[in-house]
Amino acid sequence: MFPKKSPKVTIDYTKCGEKGQVDPRECAKCLKVCDPAIFILHESPNMPIDPVDPKYWRITPVWLSLCNMCMKCVKVCPLGAISVSR
Repeated sequence: MFPKKSPKVTIDYTKCGEKGQVDPRECAKCLKVCDPAIFILHESPNMPIDPVDPKYWRITPVWLSLCNMCMKCVKVCPLGAISVSR
């Protein structure tokens, strides 16, 4: 038996994070609603000298094999920045 294929979870950083309209450190709704905790909040790879600049933080889906495709993260995102598919 083959293991199930992990879902694809994508975040649009033009809406949330580095180039977005929302500071993910203040919103973090997807982090809070995700029961299997597949997301991490971290500094962007393009971090400038100022680490408190909200433009340079992002939320990244990391543990995709734990995602159960409940879509809570998609529903709770105020900007529609998250998509989940197979």
